[in-house]
Amino acid sequence: MAAENSLYATFPVDLGISTRPNHNEAVPDLLKEVIEGVNNLATGTDENRKDVVVKCRALVGALETPRETMVDHCWGQFGAISAIAFGVDSGLWVLMAQNGDRPQRVASLAIGLGVDPRLLSRLMRHVGAMGLLIEVGEDEYRPTNFTKALSIPQIGHGYIGFTASTGAATLKFHEFARKRDWANPTDNQDTSLMYAYGTDKDIFSWVNDLGYGKHLNDYLGGYNLGRPWWIDPSVYPVKERLIDGADISPDAPFLVDIGGNVGHDLERFRSRFPNTPGRLILQDLPLMIRQIKDLDPAILRMEYDFHDEQPIKCESPEPTLQPFLSILDDVFDTIKEAMKPGYSRLLINENVVPQIGAHWETTGLDMMMLTLFSGEERTSTAWYELIERRAGLKIVKIWGAGKGVESVIECVKER
Repeated sequence: MAAENSLYATFPVDLGISTRPNHNEAVPDLLKEVIEGVNNLATGTDENRKDVVVKCRALVGALETPRETMVDHCWGQFGAISAIAFGVDSGLWVLMAQNGDRPQRVASLAIGLGVDPRLLSRLMRHVGAMGLLIEVGEDEYRPTNFTKALSIPQIGHGYIGFTASTGAATLKFHEFARKRDWANPTDNQDTSLMYAYGTDKDIFSWVNDLGYGKHLNDYLGGYNLGRPWWIDPSVYPVKERLIDGADISPDAPFLVDIGGNVGHDLERFRSRFPNTPGRLILQDLPLMIRQIKDLDPAILRMEYDFHDEQPIKCESPEPTLQPFLSILDDVFDTIKEAMKPGYSRLLINENVVPQIGAHWETTGLDMMMLTLFSGEERTSTAWYELIERRAGLKIVKIWGAGKGVESVIECVKER
């Protein structure tokens, strides 16, 4: 015992802290807040529901010991992601969804999938232990809303086309940072993903070459499910700000989506506003444009690298002409040159991180930007610095969409 105590003598805290609750004093107030939030769910908004989720997470975190939290991260969550991805790739979740809500035995599922029943038993046992499946007997489970949703490509494919294909970037980030003297990374040609996999490819080329490009596109097309889109009137007044007063000539550019992947956002826009004047134009790298399988023919596809000169320019002398640019990147020089002072607008659909109290979805996405792109999600101060002081544009307004949801940053060129 003396030897064990001396081993930990240099630690800044006592070893016993690892087996005591993380924040026991906060439990009564958190429990009260959770109960109040649950009682008000029927009459509350989705923002209220998300607040309850955050409080529930905090309650669990307060009750857990540090050792339990560590094991949950290192064993529980990693094991669950592994088992979920197996289920996506093997077709388990599709088969269970097709079978309906009845109890389903591992042996029957294994035969239907052509997999080892012993392996499937172990994986499903852990998914059940993590509360993601309902265990009704030995090697017998009922699906949950979560596992049924995994049969939807926009949900399930994220585990393969995103997490499994890029996970080493997150796991190796500490090494990447150490080798760069712990500096905040800003070079998109030197990312943790490139370091972890020994490649010079960006995430899109990397995942596509692994054969999971469609999985990534499905994920990108669905990760905003259930959240307000930027075109929702509660977020950005499209009709008043964009449609009213726009050039009605059929060849006039109306909306150019730069870096728009395979066109998910433009299809949503067209479905909501089918009679907008002018052209809807999708721009992205050839790798992405060539993956498009099903896109409204009214949307013009254009292969384009945003480092190059912007081919769509506002040249009409009419002040009512308003080609609107929507971009998810922070490269502005070529776009600024294409804008006409007084009526062209740049719309940036991106997160604006609160200075305090940021939602976990926003900070989680910032971690993905950090490890996959050497980029970041910005605060309002950082956006003003980038857009007004460095890019020379003017921010008209930042239109908020709620916690954990991207805002719309509306910018103009003054001169």
